[in-house]
Formats: sequence, structure tokens, C-alpha cells
Amino acid sequence: MEVSKIRIHDLPEEERPRERLIKNGPESLSNAELLGIILRTGSKEENVISLCSRIFMEYNIKQLSLANVSRLMQVHGVGKAKAAQIAAVFELARRLETFVDEPKRKICSPKDVYSLMYPKMREQKKEKFVTLYLDTKNQVLKEETVSIGSLNASIVHPREVFKSALMESSASVIMVHNHPSGDPSPSREDIMVTEKLVEGGKLLGIDILDHIIIGDGRYVSLKDEGFVK
Repeated sequence: MEVSKIRIHDLPEEERPRERLIKNGPESLSNAELLGIILRTGSKEENVISLCSRIFMEYNIKQLSLANVSRLMQVHGVGKAKAAQIAAVFELARRLETFVDEPKRKICSPKDVYSLMYPKMREQKKEKFVTLYLDTKNQVLKEETVSIGSLNASIVHPREVFKSALMESSASVIMVHNHPSGDPSPSREDIMVTEKLVEGGKLLGIDILDHIIIGDGRYVSLKDEGFVK
């Protein structure tokens, strides 16, 4: 059976496997096309469509998932690098079958935030502004560093804080930053940034639960201080 000699670069862009995957989802592609996206390394490589079709003439998907690198290299055109790529993909698939997500960290108080963040911030020589994105049960969905350096309203922009909140479908946000001086007392700039972000959250329907400032073995909650309402 002769395998098609059409190269990916000969196809109109909208008909190429990668573009179709992005537009229509991976389920719209054949096994050979999916494998072709994984193995494709550049236009100078052998026709990837032909290679993957040849692989699936030798193996069905179950057999391919169990083949080791040496066996895969027996297929004409499959070198050590491509064989390793194939083996790695199927090993990830096997690990996914037994994957159990770790319990999410739940935040119930400012002290919980301090316990989570102090070990990561106590040695910092510069101010580091971190945002914790929480679900409806106050469990941490994501922790993200928004800025490093002196805190001011131009550096910590609402756009940067709430971009991930929207992507993660966060119910609420807690802001955290450190004072390298060791004194967690809020500065005028800290308060201004907090008020600006609280207002931004209200417009987007995302609650700012608190802004915690971490010092040397101490912390201040701006909510407890009355600046987060």
C-alpha cells in the first residue's frame, strides 16, 4: 500500500493538522495526524504524514503504546529521537490514568496566608507582590508573582492581577507582598494600591479578601486594618 507523499507544508494552512487541532479540537484529527504534530520538528524532516501513516501500518495504537524505543526504531524513518518522543507521550498517558490531584490549600485566616507565604518570602531582598487565586471554598487555585520591586500603582496594575483571576474562574483573590526591611507596617503606597485593586475587583465581580504584608516573623492584614472592605 503506497503512503501519501503530500508534505504538511504543501497543504493550505487551514488544512494542516496543527491548525485544525487549534480550530476544531484534537478529536477532529486521525491517529497519524496527532502523532505527526508530536513528531514534527521542521520542514527539512522527512514527510511527517507519510512517516506516521507508516508507523500505524506497523502498529495499532495499543501496540504502539507498549513498544519500547528499540522496537520503534525498527520502523523505517524512526530514529532514536522520534522513538523517544513516542515512548514519552504514551508514558505520560499512562501516568494520567493513575494521577490523583493533591488537595488544595485552604485559606481560612490571615495566619494561613502567612504560614503559606512566609517561608517563600523571608529571604527576599526585594519586594515581591504575589496573588493567590481562590475558588468558592477558599482553596488556592493558583499562586502567581505579579511584580518584583518597589510596590506602586503603576507596577501592580489591576490588569495583571485580574487576568489570571478571570482565566482561572477565581471567586476571590488575596494579595501578598513582603517588606524586606522586616517591618510589615503598611506604607501610603501599599494602601493606595490596595484600594485601587479592591475597586477593580468590584467592577469585575471578584472579591479581594485581603492584602497581607509580611515582615520579619510578623504580618499585617490590611483587611483587619480596615483598608479592605
